Amino acid sequence: MSDITPLKIILMGTPEFAAWALGALIDGPHQVVAVYSQPPRPSGRGMKLTPSHVQQTAEKYDIPVFTPTSLKKPDVQKEFAALNADIAIVAAYGLILPKAILGAPRLGCVNIHASLLPRWRGAAPIQRAILSGDQQTGITFMQMDEGLDTGAILKTYPLTIQGDMTAQDLFTALAQTAAREINQLINDLAQGRISPLPQPIDGVTYADKLRKDEGKIDWQKPANDIHRMVRALNPWPGVWFEHHGEKIKILSAETVQENGAPGAILHSDGVIACSEGALRLLSVQRPGKSPVDGRTLLRALNLKAHDAL
Repeated sequence: MSDITPLKIILMGTPEFAAWALGALIDGPHQVVAVYSQPPRPSGRGMKLTPSHVQQTAEKYDIPVFTPTSLKKPDVQKEFAALNADIAIVAAYGLILPKAILGAPRLGCVNIHASLLPRWRGAAPIQRAILSGDQQTGITFMQMDEGLDTGAILKTYPLTIQGDMTAQDLFTALAQTAAREINQLINDLAQGRISPLPQPIDGVTYADKLRKDEGKIDWQKPANDIHRMVRALNPWPGVWFEHHGEKIKILSAETVQENGAPGAILHSDGVIACSEGALRLLSVQRPGKSPVDGRTLLRALNLKAHDAL
């Protein structure tokens, strides 16, 4: 890649997923002229304003950071265009890019999307893939247009979802894939070695934003479904069940090939029957307490085999 003329790049992103890509761009042959990220948010017990992962990474390398609350204002669009970027790389940014922003860079705006489009367009593709029992996902580099993840596909990198993969595991694997490939993708695009392909009409699904109430367990569901919830919805919104008004989180679990009345305790080590199969509680947490295993939880709640949750 040494014969490549360095390009001026804007990185637009907010969470750690985007910070991986930013790190790869900083280490690559091109120049990151600016970063756009969501404004600092209150975080931690003291609710102190905390910059995003992307902003923190950019500041370590003295890269200018912009944190507008909207990209629709003319002065914001003018400021963006004045950077004279060749390309903008967008990864989990969190703001809609209007036409004036999309058209400003010479090579347009390229989105790093954590699914194999057109499956799982939208906000939570990693979690929705696990919840739906998908066996494969991947990274799609997409030429952005004004639609919701509807732009032409530049390149895809498939990845197998292993049976015990959590959302964090998958997040890391996909972020590493995107970071590994992003500079080559930019070079190929700049030299005209990529022919954008329109997305197929068939197979479109939408990864809706996660809701707080999605993590509540219904023991009438199959154990495999609940296990996927535990893998997909930690750390947020979390997965929990209620016992005498107490909200108990399940941090990790495994499926067990046993049967019983849904919600019944089958073994004192924390095996709970579901509508199909059962779930062993490996790590659980009561409000204000440290995580413990299932056996310790049942003992603390004075529950034993054949009791019901």
